[in-house]
Amino acid sequence: MKHWKRRLALLLAAALCVSALAGCARGGDAMSLSVCVGGAPEELDPIYATEPADQTILVHLYENLMRKTAGASGATVTNGVAKSATSEENTDGTVTWTFQLRGAEWSDGREVLAGDFVYAWQRLADPANDSPFASLLSVVAGYDEVRETGDVSLLQVTAEDDSTLVVVLNGKFDWFLTEVCTAPATMPLRQDLLQEETAAAAGESAAEETAEDGAEAAEAAEAAPWWSDVAGLVTNGPYQVSGYEAGESLTLETSGTYHSDVSGPGTLTFRFADTAEEGQALYDAGTVDFLGVLPEEQMASLVEAESRALTPELGTWAVVFNCAQDTLMDARVRRALSLVIDRTAAAEAAGVTARAAEGLIPPGVPESDEADFRTSGGDLLDNDPNHRADLQEEARALLTEAGYVSVQDLGELEYLYVDAGNGAAVAQALVQAWQSALGLRVTARAVTEEELAAALEEGTFSLAGIEIRALGNDAECFLRQWSSTGGENVSRYANSAYDTLLSVIAGAEDETARLGCLHDAEALLLEEGAVAPLYTTVTAWTLRDSLTGLVRDGRGWFSFAGVVAREA
Repeated sequence: MKHWKRRLALLLAAALCVSALAGCARGGDAMSLSVCVGGAPEELDPIYATEPADQTILVHLYENLMRKTAGASGATVTNGVAKSATSEENTDGTVTWTFQLRGAEWSDGREVLAGDFVYAWQRLADPANDSPFASLLSVVAGYDEVRETGDVSLLQVTAEDDSTLVVVLNGKFDWFLTEVCTAPATMPLRQDLLQEETAAAAGESAAEETAEDGAEAAEAAEAAPWWSDVAGLVTNGPYQVSGYEAGESLTLETSGTYHSDVSGPGTLTFRFADTAEEGQALYDAGTVDFLGVLPEEQMASLVEAESRALTPELGTWAVVFNCAQDTLMDARVRRALSLVIDRTAAAEAAGVTARAAEGLIPPGVPESDEADFRTSGGDLLDNDPNHRADLQEEARALLTEAGYVSVQDLGELEYLYVDAGNGAAVAQALVQAWQSALGLRVTARAVTEEELAAALEEGTFSLAGIEIRALGNDAECFLRQWSSTGGENVSRYANSAYDTLLSVIAGAEDETARLGCLHDAEALLLEEGAVAPLYTTVTAWTLRDSLTGLVRDGRGWFSFAGVVAREA
């Protein structure tokens, strides 16, 4: 661990203790709540925070244009910083959204300005920042130009005045409000403070390292995050930091500058646990009343009992094919390789929370208020063991039709996977299926996450195992990345019919027509074999029966701002 990280922990502990003594929030007689959502924060920069535990902290410290609250039938979207949001369809097919801000305040008393959103969204879209959430803004006009040129001013997000934010979208995208405008990555940020804090953190790190190692000093200066002084963060959400114990806990209290009263806990304490077992011990001891990650043994029991407590996760593990590689350019070859995959075996290898995929889009993605997209679309993948022989015969016929009388003519194929968790076991299940069904030898090679990311970006792979996670809880969010012009299209798949379907979906006036095209697009993508889904996963958490009002976003983070004691 670098020296600056050790010093950072000490800095946080000291600074936050001072903050706790000073006090900065109003809680009144509101209850206190202690929760465990995972380990200590790894990243509190909204455009880089990928862990649900870190995102959960962020949604309490910051507020977006819209926010998710507990409703009668689950989470509902209500106004956040935006007092109102109106849309207007333009003659060129674009849609202009206008947000009137409510005059909310930052914790230092300054008004939250439309320019704070413009800065945050430009920062997110900037290719130089390499945020994993950048494509959230792919629906915004000018995004592609920003990614090509690096000129963030091309993003069509503007401040008409301090309280009016205008966003132009490339289509209707009904999930823009519910997913983009509630995401941690699109929360407002203060440009003035980020620049000051980055410069200060870098300067202090460099000065302290000079006596030890000049080269390391430069690295430390560059690496120190702008959010290093957690106690000094200026935020606009319902809570502010009031206490910190390094590696143990982070305490928040309701903010005195927040625009409305918080119905939930006046004091919210995050207790850290490095393992699910440690978290369970905290819960069993009564130290916390919520546990976000359950031990594997408990998950196994829930899975065996088919408990209603299980919730699908917003992701699908899959094999992606490099459609630009000579052998795999032929859709019949890709389709043949996909047909013979034993998804049941792959799911068993992946662990107790995995289930054989039935399509690209996992269960749990809504089609409407009442319907589930996967349930409505049915099974697009045949996982019936009784059909395996027929699928193998179909696959061999496709290879013959493509001109490969012998599978050896396919040449050397390599499957890349990240050497972590059950990745090796899943890889073994895959290569065994290809060998037993077709006599095809595929070499499985373990790589690091960084090596896999580089291979996908550069196109230097044949087959690769990845998790496809949508940045929004809508079927369209799973399908957009496979557009021939999509920057996240790691398979290099290109099909004009598929692109046409996406265009129709983006501009559809009729919801029935939109849903029909979504199902058609998913079916076409799998028929073409650009991606071969393997398995989906489920999760679960526990909250004391005496409490209610918890909100969980489909992307994995929780909101405790509305948690209250359950009425007797």
